[in-house]
Amino acid sequence: MQTDIHLWVGNVGHLSVILSFVASLVAAFAYLKATLANNEIEKSDWKSFGRIAFYFHALAVLGVIFSLYTIIAQHYFEYHYAWSHSSRALPVYYIISCFWESQEGSFLLWIFWHAVLGIILITNTKSVKKDIWEAPVMTIFITVQAFLCSMILGVVFFDSFKIGSSPFLLLKEAMPELPVWAMQPNFVPKDGNGLNPLLQNYWMVIHPPTLFLGFATTLVPFSFVIAGLWQKQYATWIKPAMSWALFSALVLGVGIVMGAYWAYETLNFGGYWNWDPVENAVYVPWLVMVAAIHTMMIYKTNKTALKTSIILVVSQFVLILYATFLTRSGVLGNASVHSFTDLGLSGQLLLYLFFFILVAVFFMVKNWKDIPTDSRELSTYTREFWIFCGATVLCLAAFQVIVTTSIPVYNKIIEAFGYVSKLALPVDQIGHYTKFQIWFFVLIAVFSSIGQYFWWNKAKQEKTIGTKNGFSLENLNLSVWEAFSTPLMITFVATALIITLTNVSNWIYIVSLTASIFSLVCNFSILWDLLIKKKTKISGGAVTHIGVALMLIGILYSSGYSKVISMNNTGLLISNAEAFTNNNNQENKENVMLWLNKPTKMGAYLLTYKGQRIEARSLSGYLNKDDVEVMPNDFHAVAKVDIIQNESIKFKTGDTLTVFPENTFYEIEYREPSGRVFTLFPKAQVNPKMGLLASPDIHKTATADLYTHVSYVNDPNSEVEWSKTETKNIAIQDTFFVNDYVAILEKVGIDAKAQNGEGEAAVKAQIRVLDKDRNVEIAPIYVLNTKTGMVKRNPVINMEVGLKVRFENIDPKTGIFTFNIQTTQKDFIVLKALEKPFINLLWIGTIVLIIGFMLAIRKERA
Repeated sequence: MQTDIHLWVGNVGHLSVILSFVASLVAAFAYLKATLANNEIEKSDWKSFGRIAFYFHALAVLGVIFSLYTIIAQHYFEYHYAWSHSSRALPVYYIISCFWESQEGSFLLWIFWHAVLGIILITNTKSVKKDIWEAPVMTIFITVQAFLCSMILGVVFFDSFKIGSSPFLLLKEAMPELPVWAMQPNFVPKDGNGLNPLLQNYWMVIHPPTLFLGFATTLVPFSFVIAGLWQKQYATWIKPAMSWALFSALVLGVGIVMGAYWAYETLNFGGYWNWDPVENAVYVPWLVMVAAIHTMMIYKTNKTALKTSIILVVSQFVLILYATFLTRSGVLGNASVHSFTDLGLSGQLLLYLFFFILVAVFFMVKNWKDIPTDSRELSTYTREFWIFCGATVLCLAAFQVIVTTSIPVYNKIIEAFGYVSKLALPVDQIGHYTKFQIWFFVLIAVFSSIGQYFWWNKAKQEKTIGTKNGFSLENLNLSVWEAFSTPLMITFVATALIITLTNVSNWIYIVSLTASIFSLVCNFSILWDLLIKKKTKISGGAVTHIGVALMLIGILYSSGYSKVISMNNTGLLISNAEAFTNNNNQENKENVMLWLNKPTKMGAYLLTYKGQRIEARSLSGYLNKDDVEVMPNDFHAVAKVDIIQNESIKFKTGDTLTVFPENTFYEIEYREPSGRVFTLFPKAQVNPKMGLLASPDIHKTATADLYTHVSYVNDPNSEVEWSKTETKNIAIQDTFFVNDYVAILEKVGIDAKAQNGEGEAAVKAQIRVLDKDRNVEIAPIYVLNTKTGMVKRNPVINMEVGLKVRFENIDPKTGIFTFNIQTTQKDFIVLKALEKPFINLLWIGTIVLIIGFMLAIRKERA
């Protein structure tokens, strides 16, 4: 397609990238000079200049965003980014998702959040101890931002040295080898490749911005700790950094859970967490951040945790950079379905990572001896000891995950030295990680509960007179036992009751459940006391740990006791495909085949596959796919019948409507033994590059989710292959065989409704096809125009029995009717259904966790 090239928007975008990068360097230099200045006037002048430069940087970032969004939203397919990630068929909210589908857009999203946070930091640090924090904190902060901006520069020196990857490359620049440029230098594709179908989900509109805000916020505590070491404010950095650390843990945690829920709703591996390397790369820094928060809390009463806090706050940011390298360097290869392809930025990413590791190590080593510490040992009867134990276990959990996740990195390093590595990621990733992580979180649940009890003085140290240290060990032990005896008794009784009611038999799950119930009991007890004393402002810790305990119980039941209910009890082999025959024919045993409109028993349910459905933009619900003719390679369809919703005609026959042609939904009716009926619409897309992309539909109840997805479908967009035409000459009430069925021509009569014009005579035949346990009616129509002699013989297609029947001729003398019949495979799907008990506890626990973090942030900000 030949059209005008919109060069201006790309030029504005690329210029904005350069300006944002230069402005960030200028701002970093200005704040560095302010930090090193010896007098207040010079310091103030440089800080003012640094602020102006950073504000200019933020405006330039907005210019980049405006340019890239314009390219995508206006469908300027002459640009490689728009052509690769968007299409005209996408609605506005998915157009937004296109913005961050690729590396450049996600880097830009990260840069944007840094710009917003930088403005907030400048405002806050100006008002609180401005002489201490603004200049050094912003120096570190903006230096990181400059590195990040370099990732989208897209500047090439000497034909080989590349800095960043530009999102504003023209298609001609990105793919110069295409022969079309020789014939049409200004060629512009009519449409783009579209958004990855797995990302066409509303969670993908809000999940990436949340996750990248979480990434961005990890920089703030890091900036404070490096600034504190730099300015020899070894401990005062904790107070301003604490609320940011809590906010970072909250946002990053929410982003992780959003990703888990997206996977649960969109992917078909039957869960919400697959221990994918990219998932792990985000999960690990979050664990370390949470551990850092707890050690920072310990410092309030014991200086021992100060050095640990410094290490952990530095580590969580370094791990974010490491996660960036893992996911964007291509080192993971095929180990992850989420990782980006390598854009040739591996060296730049490594430089980014090692630079800030060296900066952090330099400041820590230089100041290590001067960092305050506490000579007192932590007693096992203090709250600090148990909180520190919990933080240690969090770090061990993170270490176990990152060590295994980094196996592809080890292989690359070994290969770089000329050796061959035989290390491989675990075949059963879920089993590998779970067998370790479950024990880590059992310990976390126990330690956090004991720590909380000590924190709120439920286990008191009782002073006695005449003892060596002022304490009686006997009375102390008695006091601790008295404090924990009640929650322990409640825990054991409640756990025994739950185990009995829910048939928990695995001893590992029993231990895990006991620890989770113990955490609930202890933290509910603390929360109750705080509510009575009207101290809700300081209840964040208790509420957060209640949320964690609920999440653990939800994970325990939904994962450990997930049950396949789509058991194939027919003894028939559904498929010979490798995916179905692996693991002793497991998939053949755990899937059911549903024929169109034929009720099939599945466990306690009676299932009926009702047919294929499609979404239309301007209509709610789904349309019968047979009611529209979807235009090839387009997002429009023509109505074959009147489309009626809410008793009104929305589209008349022949009208054009806008549809989402990529996804086909399969209507499944579930009938319970009680007679109650509900309907699910799992969807699937047969993608030429990715094969079957199936997304589940979920029926939610208070106690369990019924998770349903299709395992196999025929390509809904492919042409149906019909057999050769077979002619049948039949009299009324004759019986004949067709496609393995017995059929009867029951009657033939006039059909006045089919007569659309003057002089038309319509005759309708009624053929009854006898299936095993039902009858299927097929009614082809023969229309004769008595004036012109023209005949209309529109075939009738019935996919329930795989027949196409056309009423070909009528012989009035003999009473013989002629039908042309073709056959094909009956319409069917293969379906898998799982029951996930008490999964709502996971999502409820997440909400409680969020509330707890918000209460903690409010307390720190007060």
